[in-house]
Amino acid sequence: MRTIIATTSPVSEELTEAPSWVSSAEGLIHVFGYEGRDVRISCPYDRGFEDHEKYLCNNDCGYSDVLVRTTQKTKTRYFIHDDKTRRVFTVTISDLHLKDAGKYLCGVTRLGKDPFTEVKLELKPDRCCNTVNKIHGDEEGSVSISCPYEPQCLNNFKFFCRGNHPSTCLQQAVITSKNRQRGRFRLMDDRKSRTFMVTISNLTLNDSGLYLCGVQRNSGLDVFSAVELEVKERCCVKTINIRGVVGKPVTFQCRYPPQHHNDTMLLCKGDLANNCKDMMDQSRFTLSNASPSSLSVTITKLEAGDGGTYWCRSGPESSVGNYTHIHLSVADEAHHALLALPAVLLLLVIVVLILVYKKKYHKK
Repeated sequence: MRTIIATTSPVSEELTEAPSWVSSAEGLIHVFGYEGRDVRISCPYDRGFEDHEKYLCNNDCGYSDVLVRTTQKTKTRYFIHDDKTRRVFTVTISDLHLKDAGKYLCGVTRLGKDPFTEVKLELKPDRCCNTVNKIHGDEEGSVSISCPYEPQCLNNFKFFCRGNHPSTCLQQAVITSKNRQRGRFRLMDDRKSRTFMVTISNLTLNDSGLYLCGVQRNSGLDVFSAVELEVKERCCVKTINIRGVVGKPVTFQCRYPPQHHNDTMLLCKGDLANNCKDMMDQSRFTLSNASPSSLSVTITKLEAGDGGTYWCRSGPESSVGNYTHIHLSVADEAHHALLALPAVLLLLVIVVLILVYKKKYHKK
């Protein structure tokens, strides 16, 4: 029996070095595929039949059961190609439906009875899985995802991808057991516990979603388990935008949960809360408790360089909910006056309209 796994696109050079998917025996070609994808069925033939017509059929292989022939290379969802050098013709079936599963025959036309090779096509829905392991992580933090596997897969190729489509997981793998470090992703295989671990560092909100752990099998479809990752936003108790003017002071409030009332209050500046500059020792920055649940921050004599992102934090350790996120924009006097001008003009227009209305009302 020959076993073939359906693929939808060429596998990269790195991945083709994984264990083979094909085993062979006489008389039967076993093919596996996924609903909605493509499958390729390769049918070998004997020497001397290079110039003969080849075809693929189903059911009883009567005339009306022939799906495609080399004399008619393309027919709806079927495409056939004859490699005469290798003496193998290949039929591609596209946009698979679950009803396509079943028995097929590869045939070669000749005088007398045509030689056939039987094909068994098995299909599965292109989604996984009935059970999904839910994992939570914090923004800018890291998370480790456990992927268990069976004892017989100890030496098999492992991979990890984003999404919920087994058919394309191998081609779109973000990390594999051959390339164990790739950007923010790292894979470690604990052979004793038969679990490979994928660690994602510097998490972002966009990392939330479905992932698949995959183990390549020597025959049949690969084995998958599903993980749903939810990344919680680190920020904030509150997010505020404030404006200031060069040379003038500005004050803003940092609110925090009441349970953090006795914790140390910190203020830092930078794009990331876990990598920002401490501003507590700056002489122009003054911090004071405004209430049991808020901290007042005053910056005197604002400078243009004071603009940017600030973080108020309650407690010595960063955690979700401990932060207030402040975006401070600083303008010079002239720019500030221009920004204020539309408001002044609007006020004048309102006053004029009121005076005109009163004047007309008194005339009546």
